[in-house]
Formats: sequence, structure tokens, C-alpha cells
Amino acid sequence: MAELLTIEEAQRLILERVQPLRSEHVALEQAAGRILAEPAYAAVDLPPFPSSAMDGFAVRAADTPGTLPVTFRVAAGHPAPRALQAGEAMGIATGGVVPDGADAVIPFEYVVEHDNVVEIGSAVAQGSNIRPRGGDLRAGGQVVPAGVRLGPAHLGALAAAGVAEVVCGAIPRAAVLATGTELRRPGEPLGPGEVYEANGLILAAQLTSAGASVERLAAVADDEDAHREALARGLEHDVLVTSGGVSVGPHDLVRRVEAELGVDEVFWRVAVKPGKPVSFGVRGRTLVFGLPGNPVSSLVGFELFVRPALLALQGHADPMPRFEPGRLAAAARRNPNRDELVRARTRAAGEEAVELEPLAGQESHMIAAAAGADALLLVPRGEGELAPGSAVRYLRLG
Repeated sequence: MAELLTIEEAQRLILERVQPLRSEHVALEQAAGRILAEPAYAAVDLPPFPSSAMDGFAVRAADTPGTLPVTFRVAAGHPAPRALQAGEAMGIATGGVVPDGADAVIPFEYVVEHDNVVEIGSAVAQGSNIRPRGGDLRAGGQVVPAGVRLGPAHLGALAAAGVAEVVCGAIPRAAVLATGTELRRPGEPLGPGEVYEANGLILAAQLTSAGASVERLAAVADDEDAHREALARGLEHDVLVTSGGVSVGPHDLVRRVEAELGVDEVFWRVAVKPGKPVSFGVRGRTLVFGLPGNPVSSLVGFELFVRPALLALQGHADPMPRFEPGRLAAAARRNPNRDELVRARTRAAGEEAVELEPLAGQESHMIAAAAGADALLLVPRGEGELAPGSAVRYLRLG
């Protein structure tokens, strides 16, 4: 039997076959979570005028210390009607336009004001509490580079820079199909040997979180005609993700029926626990993932293999899973043949360190136990065990 692929080899084979989707113009208000296909540039200087960083008084530094009459009060959005003259001050609000002639702002708490006169007891340095025009970014400067998934801070910067719309990768259309005669919808009565179908819901939520629009196909029984009809519909999408039916049992029909429908299988089985019998293939531009039926295997397979593909389809500059450093709170036994993703809970350990506590109940069918996890701890293959305090890497969940 052929040697199992490593996680990294499988990820490489997937990304080699991803063809990014077309780009499209998106209004900024609709761009949260979208991935930029082109850099976005500032339409104006940021800030667009010299502005006050404090509530206080605009002055000439050369007039301080001293006693100065207050000749005008500048509110945000309402510039002063004239330049500041020597020997006077103007009240100014945070964000207000610093009047011509002023080269410093002194905060309210550092002056004594009475009868429209301010007493300034010490010298003020030139430039104090003034945000210069273009001090953050000049018009035409790059606000956000291509390949970035837009979060709240990106959107705020783009809005402040006058960007009304951005060019993003198109939203992938994804289909999810769970297979198995034993599956029933939650709320229906269970017969002997039947279980409630959860994988479709798990995968639909993961697909949505990765930026896809999702069609959740009705679960199908272990019947070739039912598989053929459902898989044919799923293959009309950019991505098809199936759950169950990818092993070697007599009722595991997914891979065989997909082959009949023209899917070119790139690989089957990866040296990972849980999730070894994962499959990946393509038909034209459609990416086809076959994940195992055990819920935790399906969840792990998605994070390692499907999410990177979805991000790459949208043009993400770094679509690979983002493993973070941490340290082990309790011993973890290693698997001699497969890398293992262990469900764990994170906890703070000092100002910067994160400790990971492996949870009880690591079997791949134990989805209820997995619900308490907020991380997947990577335990590399090898002999023996990792001792408490060992440096490890982990993926955040949720």
C-alpha cells in the first residue's frame, strides 16, 4: 500500500490546483470578511488637514508662556474664519482644524481660563498636540495590500482614507453533502441504528466562516442513484465537500461515484489523526473534498485542507492554517505513524504564554467532548510522549 501523504504534502497538492476566482467591485459597507484582489489606495491625505489631538487652545509657541485673549472657538467640522494672529489663542476641539498661524495646541487642563482669557504658565513646544496633514498616510498611498481579509480595522482605515469600494475575490459557491442511510435530521424520531446528522451543519458553519456561500444538500442514503444525483448537483459549485463514504466499506460510494462523474482524484488518505481517509480531487475548476464521517475527523479535515483552499480561491496571500506557539499543560502521547490534532482548551500562563490542556475523550466520534475545546493541539508523530511544559503549536477554533 502506498505511503500516506504528510499534512504538508496534501496541502501543497491542493493549493497547486486552486485557480483563484474572478475579482469584483464591492461597496465598502459590504466588504467585511472579503479578501482584497487589488491593493486599496487612499483618496485623500490622512488626516486631510492639520488637526488637534486634544481639547484645548491653538496658540503660537512663541507666545508662551503668557496671557492670551481667546478670539474664536473651533469646533470639529467648522474651521476658524481667519488665521491666528500673534498674541492670541483660539479654543479648539479634538479633531478640529488647526488655524493657519497656530503651531501648537495646549490642553485645557494646563491653562487657567477666565473672562475669555487664558493664562499659560510654561512654554509650549512647536507641534505639540497637532496631527499634521498626511501624518498617517498621503493621498495615493496604499492603505491595505492585496491578499488581506478585511477586518474592522481595515474597514475603518479605508473609510477614513475616502475609499468607497474595493476589488475583492468573488465569494466561493460551496455545497455540503452528508452521506449515510443511518442519518436523520435533529428533531425526527430515531429508529434502531440511526443517528442525528451533525456534520453538514458543522461544515456549513465552517464554510461560511471561510467566506463561502453555502448550499446544504439533503443527506443521502447509501444508494448509488441517490449519490449520483446529489453529487452531480454539488459539482456545479466551486467547492464540494462531502462527509462520510470515503473509506473502503461496501457502502462507501462517494469516491467511486465521483470518478464516474468525471472527478480526477488527486489523493486519498493522509497521515493525520483524526481524518486519515480524507480525499481530494478536481473536476474542471471545482475542488472536491471527501471528509470522513466521524464528526471530529470532519472538523479537523476542514481546518487543515478545505479552509486553505477556500481562502486561496478568494486570493488570500497566506491561506495556510495559522498555527500559534504555546506550551503543553499536561503530557500528550505521540502517535508513531501520524501527526495528531488533539482537542484542547487554552488558558493564559503569564503575560504572553498560552498553555494547552488536552481534553478527555479524543475519539473521533466524540463531538460532544469536542464542544469544550477552543484549540486543536498539534502533536507531531514520533515515539513516547511530550512532557508537560513542552513547546507546541496549535490552531484556534471558532
